[in-house]
Amino acid sequence: MTQPTHIRRERAQRPRLLDLFSCAGGAATGYNRAGFDVDGCDIAHRPNYPFAYHHGEALTYLAHLIATEEIHQYAFVHASPPCQDKCTLTVGTNQSQGWGGTHVDLVAPTRALLELTGLPYVIEQPNGRAEIRKDLTLCGEMFGLGVIRHRNFELGRWTAAQPAHVQHRGRVRGWRHGAYFDGPYVAAYGNGGGKPSIPELQAAMGITWTDVREELTEAIPPAYSEFIGRAFLARAGTLGAVA
Repeated sequence: MTQPTHIRRERAQRPRLLDLFSCAGGAATGYNRAGFDVDGCDIAHRPNYPFAYHHGEALTYLAHLIATEEIHQYAFVHASPPCQDKCTLTVGTNQSQGWGGTHVDLVAPTRALLELTGLPYVIEQPNGRAEIRKDLTLCGEMFGLGVIRHRNFELGRWTAAQPAHVQHRGRVRGWRHGAYFDGPYVAAYGNGGGKPSIPELQAAMGITWTDVREELTEAIPPAYSEFIGRAFLARAGTLGAVA
């Protein structure tokens, strides 16, 4: 009788993703859940970041990876450059009240370097006047989260279908111009005005590994990047672009 042939099956290697301006890892966690191994880079010390990361200025590090050709270890790049210069809060309430200071806008130089990599990429920004294409706009209600938190994503060198925007169930809870409003969502920014507690914010965002308010309020909910990562991998699998 013919003996069965034993075939050794190697575990498929997960594609690597570079997470620039990584903060505490909200985006990174979603991409990891989608199927990527993730390396981060942030100028601030981020001991709560749940993956390997480089402590340094993101664009300097990206330029180094390009110059040394180490960028070729990655299949995809996500970037969330500083957005305070043109986000809705800055160009609206803060400027009208004379609040805030000078902010940087790194979207254009980030895009220029990302184009040099030759890799597919995402640039993330909040609503406002940031000069990116809004190829995808995602909202917490699309994923059943306790935040609205609209975020826009420019997709470089790849495309994905825009999901339908789900109608909001009510208002964001908290004080607005002297009046208190109740609602099913918490305000994931700032400190005053009836803002949520740390546990409420963690639950609303789907983030459990950091209890630092600044990191939580700056984070992308992992559900957003998991959606993007799965969309990219599904398309890349079809095109044979990712091993």
